[in-house]
Amino acid sequence: MTTAGTLIQLVGDATFAHLGAESSISGTRGATPDGMFARDARHLSRWQLAVDGDTPVALGPAVQETDATVTCVLTPHGTRDEPPAYTVFRRQSISAGTFTEHLRLVNNRPGPVTAHVTLTVDCDFADLFELRSDGRHYDKGDARRTTHNTPAGVRFTYRRADWQSTTELTCRPAPDTTENPPGTQDDPTGRVLGWSLHMVGHGETELHLTAHARPNGRPLTQTARPAPETVDSRVGDDLDRACAQGLADIDLLTVAAPGVDGDDVHVPAAGIPWFLTLFGRDSLLTSYFLLPYRPETAAATLSALAAVQGQRHDAFSGEQPGRIVHETRHGELAHFRQVPYGRYYGSVDATPLFLVLLHAHHQATGDPSSALRLEQHARRAVDWMLTDGGIGEHGYLVYRPDPGGLVNQNWKDSAGAICFADGTQAEGPIAVCEAQGYAYDALVRTAELAELVWQDRAYAQQLRKHADALRSRFLTDFWMEEAGFPALALDGTGRQADALASDAGHLLWSGILDTEHAHRVGKRLLRPDFFSGWAVRTLAAGQKPYHPLSYHRGSAWPHDNALIVLGLARHGLTEQAETVTEGLIAAAAHHGDRLPEVMAGYARTDTGRPVPYPHSCSPQAWAAATPLALRSAREGRIH
Repeated sequence: MTTAGTLIQLVGDATFAHLGAESSISGTRGATPDGMFARDARHLSRWQLAVDGDTPVALGPAVQETDATVTCVLTPHGTRDEPPAYTVFRRQSISAGTFTEHLRLVNNRPGPVTAHVTLTVDCDFADLFELRSDGRHYDKGDARRTTHNTPAGVRFTYRRADWQSTTELTCRPAPDTTENPPGTQDDPTGRVLGWSLHMVGHGETELHLTAHARPNGRPLTQTARPAPETVDSRVGDDLDRACAQGLADIDLLTVAAPGVDGDDVHVPAAGIPWFLTLFGRDSLLTSYFLLPYRPETAAATLSALAAVQGQRHDAFSGEQPGRIVHETRHGELAHFRQVPYGRYYGSVDATPLFLVLLHAHHQATGDPSSALRLEQHARRAVDWMLTDGGIGEHGYLVYRPDPGGLVNQNWKDSAGAICFADGTQAEGPIAVCEAQGYAYDALVRTAELAELVWQDRAYAQQLRKHADALRSRFLTDFWMEEAGFPALALDGTGRQADALASDAGHLLWSGILDTEHAHRVGKRLLRPDFFSGWAVRTLAAGQKPYHPLSYHRGSAWPHDNALIVLGLARHGLTEQAETVTEGLIAAAAHHGDRLPEVMAGYARTDTGRPVPYPHSCSPQAWAAATPLALRSAREGRIH
């Protein structure tokens, strides 16, 4: 079963639902809010079924038939001597903006029975950012929620200035009664719909309920699914299953986004519940991992990100000319600029990764069309790295903490993640180590595109000169000889943030380290303080800031490890690559072949099975694509 904490999770067509006990929705907030969600808003906040005046009894756990469908069997309360008069077979499903419930009621007695069914339903239209447990409050004083009874059900409407969303519930048969719930002053828009459903002896009847979400903006549509894919059996059964599950999860997370030519393209969203939208870094790395198997995903992601590439300077959103977006949002708070994430550019690494993927796509497919179509976008991305990105002024890609957005703007973007060995957060402008590797790789790869595809040898020479200089000074400034390891970052004064972190493994993938230093780093990452037995931890254990349940200071991330494995394989460290691969595959098997976003950092020898990270997203795109990257590393298909 797909679960998020104790919640049942249904996913389909850029829409998802979290259902609580008895497959109900009660309007919770915090780490795992329940409800039906579409385009960054909650379109159902109450969905509570009652039969004969009480919550029905589940005869067993709900069964998830597919990622989009769950079934369960319910009855009214009964006793051994007075068993329930009837049984309710319940089926719930999700699709593009639609939540459907089908109830089939079967009379267990020889005589006629009447079932009294009620459904309490409401829609709060809460923005996802309101539902997080971060204590923030957003003023929405001019907003209005209204409820209208309709012949077939009820319609909920939300209006605020030029923003309007609706959720409409249609019922077959139509409800016999529609009432306000008890305590209306606390729930002014909720409704209780009631039915008296008659059944002859051993007969049955049905009730169909369909909630249609119509978010502000473009209509939600179904996403075309690729044909199921087979995975080469030579790589082992466990990895086969993880790859198959990963591809299925990518399908679940695929959303439509406008491409550079104006037509919709289909791209991997980052994850559920918080990130069902286009992300720069996440979508780029996911597409890179998928390159040997689904190169069309990379083409779509590049097109979608080129369409929202930065054009101007905007301090609120972090937009700068040529910069690749960190994330896009479609919710109310983004629309009214109460959060900066409508198009938020607070990422130091999405721009070089865009260039890396553009070249890798051409290398993997031999098709120059994307490289030709996006030449000017690529040149603008390079310009950003050399100017606003910081290479020209600081010698490195740097970011400054954004008090209204992200304090850290690399993949470890939580507060305090970029730290010294004593746990102190580095202060900006911060040059984090893996971003320099991405920048080096981006310059080298773009130089090759310039020479071979764009026929601009002078530009290629210029980019190679920048790349060589970056590589030379990187080793001088970042390498910590006593530790035999690169610093996590340089702070604004050039001081080495000396925490030992997994980011160093990305440097093997990007090629910025020479063979000697790459081998030292690769072997160091496999020592027990780094490698938990399941995966390489984000921080080596034993350091002051290490915590096995910290998001970025001790946990272990599959995608982080995928890049490490690709880097180990690139440098011929086959034994080390296989050790990490085996740990990840074993971890996937313990999670039903679905790797989570992140795992706790506890050692395999201590627990016997991977310990879940409490707030992990699942499915998460780059975790889903990780098994494909592991397969590529084993087979030497590294682009």
